[in-house]
Amino acid sequence: MSDEVDRPRRGRPRRGKLGVAAPAAAGIAAAAASILAASLEWEIPPMAKVGVTAAAALLVGVATWATTTTRPKPVTPAEPSSRPPDQWPPVPEHFTGRVEALAELREVFAARRKSATVGSPPLVVSVYGRGGVGKSALITRFGEEVADRFPDGRLYADLRGGVDAPVRPDEVLIGFLRALGVRLTTDPGGLEELRKLWLTWTKGRRILIGLDNAHSAEQVKALIPAERGCAVLVTSRQPLFLNGTYDTQLGVFSEAHGVELLARLAGGARVVDDLDSAKRIVRQCDHLPLAINICGGRLATRAQWTLRQMADRLADVRRRLDQLELAPTVDKSVRASVQLSYDDCTGMQRRLLRQLSALSSAPDVPGWVAGELLDISGLDGADQLEALIDAQLAECSGTDGTGTLRYRLHDLVSLFAAELAVGDDQDRRRDAIERVLHGYRRRAEAAAQNRWPQDWSKAGRRSDTEGQTHAGDWLNAERLTLMSMVHLARQLEMWELTWGLARAFCSLCHSLRAYWADWHAVADLGCEAAAQAGDRRAQAISMLDRAAVQGGQGGQERGRADAEWALEVFTELGETWWAARAMRAVGMTLFSDGHLDRAQEYLIGAITAFKGEEDFWWMARTQRNLAEMRLAERRPEEARQLLEDSLEVFERMGNRYSEAQTLRVYGEVLAAQARGLHRAGEQRSARDDFIKASFSLDRAGEMFKQRGELWEEARCLRAAGEVGDPSNGLRELDMARRAEEMLEALGDSWGVARSAVSLGRVLGRLGRMAESEQELRGAVRAFEELGDRWWMARSLLYLGETYLDNGGRGAAVPPLTQARDIYRSLGNEAGMRRTLELLRRAGT
Repeated sequence: MSDEVDRPRRGRPRRGKLGVAAPAAAGIAAAAASILAASLEWEIPPMAKVGVTAAAALLVGVATWATTTTRPKPVTPAEPSSRPPDQWPPVPEHFTGRVEALAELREVFAARRKSATVGSPPLVVSVYGRGGVGKSALITRFGEEVADRFPDGRLYADLRGGVDAPVRPDEVLIGFLRALGVRLTTDPGGLEELRKLWLTWTKGRRILIGLDNAHSAEQVKALIPAERGCAVLVTSRQPLFLNGTYDTQLGVFSEAHGVELLARLAGGARVVDDLDSAKRIVRQCDHLPLAINICGGRLATRAQWTLRQMADRLADVRRRLDQLELAPTVDKSVRASVQLSYDDCTGMQRRLLRQLSALSSAPDVPGWVAGELLDISGLDGADQLEALIDAQLAECSGTDGTGTLRYRLHDLVSLFAAELAVGDDQDRRRDAIERVLHGYRRRAEAAAQNRWPQDWSKAGRRSDTEGQTHAGDWLNAERLTLMSMVHLARQLEMWELTWGLARAFCSLCHSLRAYWADWHAVADLGCEAAAQAGDRRAQAISMLDRAAVQGGQGGQERGRADAEWALEVFTELGETWWAARAMRAVGMTLFSDGHLDRAQEYLIGAITAFKGEEDFWWMARTQRNLAEMRLAERRPEEARQLLEDSLEVFERMGNRYSEAQTLRVYGEVLAAQARGLHRAGEQRSARDDFIKASFSLDRAGEMFKQRGELWEEARCLRAAGEVGDPSNGLRELDMARRAEEMLEALGDSWGVARSAVSLGRVLGRLGRMAESEQELRGAVRAFEELGDRWWMARSLLYLGETYLDNGGRGAAVPPLTQARDIYRSLGNEAGMRRTLELLRRAGT
């Protein structure tokens, strides 16, 4: 953009005396000729009369030729004006925020001023976004800021895009030409002729042109001048795809800017007094400036209303759009604003919008969902979603961890669509939702079977690492949406679909040991759905799913009740493989609750049953569980043999995941043996076993890390923090802390409490007794809250042992006595024996 304000303007009409007198001279000559011809009628011979008339015509022609410039024939100049045209609208009184957007526009204009050369086209900036987002306010505000850069004026037109009769380009050009001083005395012709005039009259000028609410590129193209000194600001609800245009999308307000706007309208004191309600209002307005403006206006005229009352009114989603309407016009009604964009959609796009409102509880959906709703291909459905994005009715919420694009409706648009959907054929709408639910079930089951095939059938098919990793990524991406689908299926009383979705969700969570709270909630829904469907087999499977999550969260008693019920049903139905799984589940809940003698009966029975079913994977896994119990009983040699047998099975089957799990337990057993050797004074042998234990744990941890198995990696780190190698205390402390951080991030509250035990023990070995006591007492409280009395007792035992190892015999007695009482109530003989040994060391 040139800075040469005073340079001659080439091609512009001269405004000298001749130009002003020309119309008058031609008019006088024509009048004289007319009078002369009239006055001579019937007084001269006909041939003489013709001659006089011809002479008069010649006089008019000469006068016109002498006084006419090169201006096009139908155009005459207006009176000279002392001021350039300025049609720019005023900046809204309560303009708020948009710091980033204004900074972006400044950068674009500054870069253009530096790069513009002779022959460069004018700068055209297109600001697009959903209705009510504040596009017009933004360009109005920026146009004021740069006004001094355009000494030849500012032109502005509302193109009324989106209504039934948008303004035609030729109408806009006529208005702009008149503002520039062009008097169109006759019909100037069509758009092409007006375009030529426009290019002529903007030549050499520096004019800012605002084109608000454009509907399409065709409406805008003819209005762009060719002069590099000009600039054009365009707003529209959808991208215009104009060549050479700088396009920028304007988003909704941040929470802070939304609250600021509300305070300017409703009063700062009211907002300060109830900031929480102000934030609620902004969220309920979907951060849309138009909606916030309407709320602020209502509050400004109703001093008796509190912000909480306004927020409560908006909380009723059925009436929210009514609250966000001052008048049925696009600038005073969110509903009317959305209606404009809706009217511009095709019939298929409108139907998709209405059907998507049924999935409003989901945060977003992948593109294939649109295909199911419309009963077309997934690719075609995604194209329809993209069209809704262009119409600013939907948005792409990003790409998930699987590389899939995800979409969502704007909140207020979803309410608008739900209103319209009331009039749809409800059977057809239900069929569309059912197709989506079936689509999610298929995908969830495929992911779950890839992740953990052994959970779905006897000797489940082998799954490769890539498939297992993809399944984890899929759940991470779809978790919230999948949960909403389970709830939607339940709401519609589609019980078989509810159970199927819940089953797949629980299997994925179980295999990943993640999302514990969600896992528990969905397991409950699965049990309910199976019961409602009257399917006892499905109900028993759901009971096992729930038993697993309850046991993992410290609810062993409730988990055991579910597993025992499932065992009874599977036995009754003759489902021997599922009965073996239920038997193992009962044994694990007993083990976790400290009832080791009873637990081993069930675990040994399950091992035998799996062997009879020739399911060697489940047999080896249950042997690993029995080895963990033998380790808790301080019988490491038996545990080691069981684990070596399991490792042989997993290596033969090529199951790297289960191999890594077994290597972790194997490392724990080696560490226990090393500690025993160290206490017995066999330092060299202890040193060898400490090294072997660390190697086994590091190898397992690395295998899990390569697969992205965070929960299992954290368990390996925690085990490495409990090795007890006297020469490696600081490294073990670091391992335990990293494990705690990872488990906390995964939401595993039981795992966090368990890590506190590891931290307390390693801190005790380092002689940092105050920190050790804090961690172990924290673990006691956490396990008490979780209802896990066995681990509560173990934490107390470790606290007493740590006191003893650091010379605190008196301090050791109270926690050891409490641990003894818990073990006695549980009937845990191994725990009782170990506690009594420590009490004897304490002198009691």
